[in-house]
Parts: sequence; C-alpha cells; structure tokens
Amino acid sequence: PLLKIGAVLSTMAMVTNWMSQTLPSLVGLNGTAVSRAGTSEKISPDEGWQVFTSAQAPDGKCLCTAVIPVQGSCSRDLRSLQLRQLMEKVQNISQSMEVLDLRTFRDLQYVRNTEALLKGLDSRLRAASDGHKSLSARSFQDLKEKMRELLPLLPVLEQYKADARLILHLKDEVRNLSGILLAIQEEMGAYDYEELQQRVLLLEARLHACLQKLGCGKLTGVSNPITIRASGSRFGSWMTDTMTPSADSRVWYMDGYYKGRRVLEFRSLTDFVSGQNFVQHLLPHPWAGTGHVVFNGSLYYNKFQSNVAVRYHFRSRSVLVQRSLSGAGYNNTFPYSWGGFSDIDFMVDENGLWAVYTTNQNAGNIVVSRVDPHTLEVLRSWDTGYPKRSAGESFMICGILYVTNSHLAGAKIYFAYYTNTSSYEYTDIPFHNQYSHISMLDYNPRERVLYTWNNGHQVIYNVTLFHVIKTDGE
Repeated sequence: PLLKIGAVLSTMAMVTNWMSQTLPSLVGLNGTAVSRAGTSEKISPDEGWQVFTSAQAPDGKCLCTAVIPVQGSCSRDLRSLQLRQLMEKVQNISQSMEVLDLRTFRDLQYVRNTEALLKGLDSRLRAASDGHKSLSARSFQDLKEKMRELLPLLPVLEQYKADARLILHLKDEVRNLSGILLAIQEEMGAYDYEELQQRVLLLEARLHACLQKLGCGKLTGVSNPITIRASGSRFGSWMTDTMTPSADSRVWYMDGYYKGRRVLEFRSLTDFVSGQNFVQHLLPHPWAGTGHVVFNGSLYYNKFQSNVAVRYHFRSRSVLVQRSLSGAGYNNTFPYSWGGFSDIDFMVDENGLWAVYTTNQNAGNIVVSRVDPHTLEVLRSWDTGYPKRSAGESFMICGILYVTNSHLAGAKIYFAYYTNTSSYEYTDIPFHNQYSHISMLDYNPRERVLYTWNNGHQVIYNVTLFHVIKTDGE
C-alpha cells in the first residue's frame, strides 16, 4: 500500500508540474479557459478543478485537459469563506438591532412622556410644599402620597434612557465592524480573523442581553382581531419575514395544508390586500401542515409525508439544506386538534428558530426544540408535558411557548412553558377567535404581532408584553 501511495503522489506531482507549464496557455486574461478543441468556458471563482476535454491515447491511456481554480491558495479560500460567514453574522446582528430599535421606539416615547409628567408633578409638589397654605391639608397629603408612589419610577426611567443610548452605541459598533470586514475583503490577512470573530461573538451576546432586557416579557394580553384579507381555502399560512430590514415589507402566502408547492410573494402588505404585484415560487418538495415560517430570507417548512425540515432560499430559488427531525411524528400522527398534517410547526421569536412537534418517546406531549437556522440541527429540546392533540395551536414569544386549548370559538391561551427555567404554568388569556376555525398561529418578533389564518381569513393580533426593568439598587 505504501508503494501505491508513493506512486499516486508522484503522479500528482507530475500533473501539478505539467499544469503549471500549461496553465498560461489555457487561461486567458479574462478568466476564460480554452480547451484543445478551441471551445471556451467561464471559470467561476468558487469552482474547483475543471476538466475541459478528455480523450484516449493510442496506447489506451486517458488524456485530460484540466485547469486549476482561478482563486489562489487554499488558505486564502478558507479565509475568504470565514470572512463571508462573519459578514453574514454581522448583517444578521445589524438587522436584529433595527428590529430592537423599532420595537422599543414606542416604549421610549411613552417613557419620555411619563418622565415629563413626573417632573411636572414634582414641581407642583415642591411649590405646594413652599406655600402649602393655598392647599387644604387633605389635598396636600394626597398629592404627597401620589408623588411618593411615583418616585421609584424615576430611576427606572433613567435606566431605560441609558439602555436606549446603549442600543445606539451598539449600532455604531456594528457599522464600524461592517466597514472593517468590507475593507479587508480586498486585502486578506490585514486583520486578525480570531479578533474579528471575538468581536462579533461579543456583539451577539450584548445584543441578546439587550433583547432580553428591553424587548422581551411575559404575555399578558392579546388585542381584538384585525382582519387583513379574506381569501383562499379554509386552511393555509401567511407571514412576513421575522428578521429583515424595516424597508422589506414582503408578504408570503401559502394556501392549503398538504401537497402544496406554490408560494406567492407579494411586494407589500398593500399589494397583498389587493391581491396584486406578486411573484410565484414553486417549491421542489411539497409541504405538510401550515407551520411554515420565513426567517432571514428563507422559508422553513415540513416536507410532505416525512419528518424532514426544509430550508428554501427565496433569492436563489433553491433548497439550501434539509434534515430529518429525529423521532418526530408526521402524517397526522401527532397533529394539533384541528388535524391537517400539523405535526411539525416552525416558529421564530427573539431567540431564533424553533420547531414544535412530538415523538413516541414523549408519549405525544409537545416537544419544543431550538434549531440552528443554517444547518437545521436541533440544539436543545424540552418536553413540555402538554398533549399536542389537545392543543389548538401554539406560538413562541421570548423563549416561552404559549398554547391555546382549542382551534374553535371560545379558545383561550391556556398554557405557557418557560424554556429558560424548564417550568410551566396554566394561563387564562382571552383570545377572540372571530371566524371560529384557526389553522395557523405565529408570532412575528419584528412587528410584535400574531399572524393567523382563520377559516379563510388572514388576521393579525397585537400583543401586550409585561417586562420589569431592574435598576442597580434592586
């Protein structure tokens, strides 16, 4: 075997030497490879070795004409790949920062108004204290009590403003890091990759902390339904991207709950309402259920008659990855109460991509899993203990799974499972099911609304989240 390996290595060395002599005559200045037959073909920078002609010599040997990739050494290719991956991460961080900025804008406006009211009340109290003869003793005491109740809010407001400044600082850091990455694309090795990677990881950690502190909370209320459009069959799914710049307002529409392959992409919500200005995507694999989600330009869905998760990329119109969810039931083995092949339900919240399903090992109870959006690998799973066939629908907000007790009229949000503490509680949050048959329910963290398909109607609900901002003294 060692002799054979030596012979192979020797042959490879001869081929490499021949290639180095032949390459200048085979590759033009514009990156075009020319074969012996006189034909030409463009070489992609990302392609590997190319064989352009092959023939048989009189002695029976195979003669091939090949060209080494135009790109340089393997180390440069690896560094280029690493930089592209870093740039993708920074882009995702930038988009998440924009989402956080949009979500906290209204809260910050309320905080500023509240601060003005508090300061005005404080001034009135001070004036009354200096000349309290103009007030009755009872009125003065009432005013003083109200001020005492409101005073603890002042440090909270100051903390909120400081956190808002932190968001602006993080955005500046993201822009700075993006500029560095763009600059070193043309000059490889000019910056230490490991240091860049650490900066990106640190930004991700700080962003996650900001999201948990400012953008997250416990669901306390759901608004009345807002009907956007009435279209399609009784069952279906519609959505916007859960992580994308605010300028991107595309809407995706998938009618039906099984064997479907047709996805309509509308340019905006206005176009969706009017049913105009859309393009069609024809999926290579049909879907099952209605638990689809669009996350960062890709559609995640369950492949029909399987427990395979599929990631379809809209811009390239191709499947980037597909992976089986080990042990997950499919084909109406463990659906929601309404059926419809709803065994596997994909969701996105502030923490990323999730899959909700169940297995025989979990005795039909809901399993919630964190999923890597790039590889579809399951990162961690939780057994909630709630029977999936008794659930109408479910959705994730801030790492908490909320479950409705029915898909019909009279439904309410009945159960909450907290992945951060692996604990649960029963809830009683009213949920107005206007059209009496929900077959899709998903939370969009970018817009802080619930998207619903209700008996041929596309409906949204605003949500109220309760979160406590802790100050240093607490």
